[in-house]
Parts: sequence; C-alpha cells; structure tokens
Amino acid sequence: MEKTCLSARAIAPGRILTRELDARGWTQKDLAGIMGRPPQAINEIVKGSKQITPETALELAEAFGTSAEFWTNLEAGYRLALARTAKDSKHIARKSRLYTLAPVTELLKRGWIRADDSFDELEQAVYAFMGITSADEMDKLAVSFRHAMQRGPELSARIAWVRRVEQVAAGRSMVKFDHARLEKSLPAILDCSAQEQDVARVPGLLAAVGVNLVIVGHLDKTYLDGAKLMCGNNPAIALTLRYDRLDSFWFTLLHELAHIVLKHKGSYLDDLYGGDHLDGEEKDANRLAGEWLLDDRAFKVFVRETKPYFSKSTITRFAESHGRHPGIVLGRLHHEKLVDYKNLRGMLVKVSPYLGEWMDR
Repeated sequence: MEKTCLSARAIAPGRILTRELDARGWTQKDLAGIMGRPPQAINEIVKGSKQITPETALELAEAFGTSAEFWTNLEAGYRLALARTAKDSKHIARKSRLYTLAPVTELLKRGWIRADDSFDELEQAVYAFMGITSADEMDKLAVSFRHAMQRGPELSARIAWVRRVEQVAAGRSMVKFDHARLEKSLPAILDCSAQEQDVARVPGLLAAVGVNLVIVGHLDKTYLDGAKLMCGNNPAIALTLRYDRLDSFWFTLLHELAHIVLKHKGSYLDDLYGGDHLDGEEKDANRLAGEWLLDDRAFKVFVRETKPYFSKSTITRFAESHGRHPGIVLGRLHHEKLVDYKNLRGMLVKVSPYLGEWMDR
C-alpha cells in the first residue's frame, strides 16, 4: 500500500485509510478503539477535515504495519495539491519577479510610480517606468557599467535610477549640444569651485552648452555617485549627492564631464569610491578631473613643504591661491591618506542647499 504515495496524482489520505479499513474488515470505530482515539477523530481524518499529525502517523503506522513517513508524505502531498489548486489571489510568483525586476517599494515611496490595490496596475506601472512591456525586455536597458556585475538587486536598482534620470532629463528643453563651446566654458565652470554658493551657477553654465545636469538622489543598493548618459541628443551628467560634500560634488561632476570632453562613447555609471578596478577610460576621466581641480605639481610641492602639519589655515591659503575652495584640497588630502578622514571635516561643506531647484523631488 505504501506505493500509493508515489502516485503523480495526490490522493486524499482519507481514501487510503478507508481502503486499509476495508481490506481488514474494520470499521472506523474499530480503528478508534485500536488507537485509543475518539471515533470522531478517525471520521474527520477520513473526510479530510482533520490533518494527520506526526503523532497520528506513528499510530497509523503501528496499526497498519506501514511506516509513519508513508502517512506524513501522503498528507503533505495532498495538502500541497490543495494549495496549488486554490485560487491564487496574491500573485506571489509574479510579485516576486516584479520586485526582483525593480525596487518597487522605493519607487512607490518616492512617488516615481503610482498604483492602487490592483497588482495588475502595479505591474503595468513598473513596466511603464522601466520602459518595457514585460520582464523579458530588461536586457534592452543595458548600460555600460564601471564594474562587471551579475543581475540582482544592485543592477535592478541602478537601471531604475537611470530611468528616473532619463525621465527628468526628458522634461527639460535643451539647446543643441556644442562640444567646442563646452571646452571653452570649462574655465567659467571651474571658477565656481572657489566659493560653495557658486555651485548654484554650474547647472546653468552646462545647460548653455547643451549638457543636462540632473540630480536624482541616491537609490538604495545602487552605490552610485554619478553617471554620464545620452538623453536624447544631449549628454547628461547625473549626480546622486550620495556624499553631500563639496569635494565629492566637484570631483564627481568633473569626472563625468571628462567623459564628455574626451568623447567617450556609451554610458557610464560611476561609484567613485568603491574600488580600484578601473578601465582605461575611467582612469583617463579620473586623471583629467584631477588636473582640472588642482595643479598636480603645485599640490605635491604644497604637500612636501607642509606635511605632516596640515591645518585649516595652511590648507585655506593654498586653496585660495589656486582659486579653489579649501574643502577640495582637504578632500584630496583625505583621499591620499595624508590627513585622517576624521580631521577637519567642518571644511567639507554641503552643496545640496545651493542646488535645490535642480534636484529631483
């Protein structure tokens, strides 16, 4: 009789129990007396209203000369079959796939998508946001990543962040991009790095030459600082302000700007503080951004003559003599581990108060 549990079709344990009783000429009352159970308990098992517990399985095994596992497996298979045939109102498998596709909770929280209690509506809202019609189309959203990554929450969150950047950029009217005018505007852009309040002028200077500056806040699991993308016919520089500091703002901005000036093709999503595995174009962008920010030879002379006694006053004097905010110099000293990251952090002012109108809400 134990071979019954191997059947591809789940059978109610009560049916097997009834067969066992019939084979022995027993009544339900007889089995109840053998097991020391109320007859009602046996009847409920036969009707399927009462499940076979491990204790009951042991007693049935002794009564019929089978194994306890036979009865527990029979019960488990039957209950699982019932669950599978029950109406699935929660769409669990579809929801799991959707939440893997995109950071749905965060999209709803930020108001990037809206949906009522209908799962179908939520699914369509996510697909519309991501610019696809089904989950199978995710691969068409490919972008050039700084590091090779496997598909997972980080990749999905990054793609969602890119989609939001594209949406914000698409809502702006831009002049035609002019590469030559961009290069000519670099001195004016860099002049804004002397005073923290002047960062407010940067988006307008970039827009005047057709470069779209988009600030979309850091999305959980993206670990991004900035990106260079093409949004329509215009290049876009996207920032997260993950580190809301003047030094981080300027290096990230100039790193992405370097990608444009150097005519690097494709899109770049950059975690500028996340590792040392950089390809040639990323290294070139780092190098050019560093050259724009601080004259390397002058900085090395400053370090040689000042080390290890870096103070707020010495850093400020050097920064002002080169037309840069002191926080930019301190940021490089921190990066090169010449000054401990815990020291002089009051010089690393925030930039978000000056960029409010350019930030995605």
